[in-house]
Amino acid sequence: MALLEVKGICKNFGRTEVLKGIDFSLEKGEVLAIIGSSGSGKTTLLRCLNFLEYADEGTISVNGNILFDGALPEKKNLADIRNKRLHFGLVFQSFNLFPQYNCLDNVTLALKLQKKLSQEEIKERGLRLLDRVGLSDKIENYPCQLSGGQQQRVAIARALALSPDVLCFDEPTSALDPELTGEVLKVIRGLKGQDSTMIVVTHEMEFAKNVADKVIFMADGVIAEMGTPEDVFDRPKNPKTAAFLNKSLESF
Repeated sequence: MALLEVKGICKNFGRTEVLKGIDFSLEKGEVLAIIGSSGSGKTTLLRCLNFLEYADEGTISVNGNILFDGALPEKKNLADIRNKRLHFGLVFQSFNLFPQYNCLDNVTLALKLQKKLSQEEIKERGLRLLDRVGLSDKIENYPCQLSGGQQQRVAIARALALSPDVLCFDEPTSALDPELTGEVLKVIRGLKGQDSTMIVVTHEMEFAKNVADKVIFMADGVIAEMGTPEDVFDRPKNPKTAAFLNKSLESF
């Protein structure tokens, strides 16, 4: 059984169709890279998976349990939405750290609100996660005292704090200078080695090719191509995929 199953996800904003029937599945420990031009629906898909937007049609299941079903009334889908969100962690492209909190407090805030662990256990987990992303020496620093790459690493630790089934990244390096991109991608590579299941929306083609187990190319709200990195990058079947990759390679 797949860890994550997404079937027939559609999302409209007014008369604009943004997602037009998205289907894919993901096994535990797999990394899925989603590539495509701006406006293809990549970020909207991530927001639907994290219940920051609500799809108009389709289903989202984790471990065989349906979390969202577009055929059900909206009220039923919204029920217990907080617990549904716990299945997913999301790292935003703009970090979205709380400026009034230091690194440790940013990472542990959700755990404190959840009130399931003791203060000692919460602090221990926060310290462990900051060490995991290479920031054990920055626990008392505030976001304004960190580089962009360090801020994004704190955001990754925060997303991991509640142990989500699927960790999602929305262009995690797009707000970073080129010299800081590598440190964030290194952390994400390390997470794969620790059996994390991840969905990464990215414009870093080399990263997608070398780290992902599956690649999806989105265009105009649909999955235009899906397969292994070798299939998508080396043997694209869809002319839109080939054109996008050629243009992306030209920009390097």
